[in-house]
Amino acid sequence: MSLPLADPMPSETLHRRLPGWVGVAIRIVITLGLMAIILKGIDRASFVKVMSTVQWEWWAGGVLIAIIAQVIAGLRWSSLARPIGFSFPHSFFVWRFFEGMFFSLCLPSSIGGDFIKAYRLADSTSRRLLAGCTVLADRLTGLTGLSVLGGAALLSVRWSLNELATLAVGGGLLFFAITSLWFGIRSLDRIISIMPAPHAVREFISQFLPYQKRPQLLPTAVVWSLLIQLGNAIGVLMIAHGLGVTLPLSVWCAVVPLVMLAMVIPVSINGVGVREGGMAMLLAPQGVPSEQAVAIALLWFLSTLVSGLIGGILFLLDKKTIPTSVLSESSSN
Repeated sequence: MSLPLADPMPSETLHRRLPGWVGVAIRIVITLGLMAIILKGIDRASFVKVMSTVQWEWWAGGVLIAIIAQVIAGLRWSSLARPIGFSFPHSFFVWRFFEGMFFSLCLPSSIGGDFIKAYRLADSTSRRLLAGCTVLADRLTGLTGLSVLGGAALLSVRWSLNELATLAVGGGLLFFAITSLWFGIRSLDRIISIMPAPHAVREFISQFLPYQKRPQLLPTAVVWSLLIQLGNAIGVLMIAHGLGVTLPLSVWCAVVPLVMLAMVIPVSINGVGVREGGMAMLLAPQGVPSEQAVAIALLWFLSTLVSGLIGGILFLLDKKTIPTSVLSESSSN
């Protein structure tokens, strides 16, 4: 299933020659730099005052919604993995998904948690290639759902659409996304055949070949993703409400996906700095002061840590250990 890569370009060669710790060090420097810029742009006394007004019951409600969203995300992964040969209970995938969150938070890599999920799902090297395919498909459908919800909400806010018009726009975007995935999966052989071999993009696309016989799986997972992203938006809405920021759900359905899309770019550790800067920038037109926006972002990150802590507890409850060599490799990716 995996195709050989072509001779790397100079930039790729340089990337391969660099030790893994160099990329980690760069992310740490960028993270510290971003946070320094953000903290410099806010009034610290006002920020402390904002944090002192947190209504923690609203934050706890937001955390609960976030945990439920992650459970659904585990079920989405299950819907992509079980039909192609991983016949574990749904609870198994939810368990492993939370473990992946834990390692994503603990490891400096942008995809460390995904690497661990693939390792825990399969018990042999050949099976882990297929396991990695399910993790990649889960990521793709998650990003697609994120883009659909964020795009519909952003257009709604920009054009001041009513609820019916927003649903129509969202439905159109969803139809386009699902149709594109359906025909894309059905046409994988043709797409791969017209690409030069060997080629990195060709290798990437070939990872989805196991889904060619079941093209309906990815579009179905996109619908799951919409529910998950809606839950994430509601969770942040509740956190913001606990800080006295009461904006309509449509705003959060635009802001949260856009911030999460920015966090996908592996420039900082766990999105720290990107999350806070993104919230401050996107909430400013809504009249939210930078101090409140940064506070919302930090409390959102704290809720993510809680979900990661659950994954850590589940990992400790499992007797199956992960070799140090695997952790080292996942940290450098």
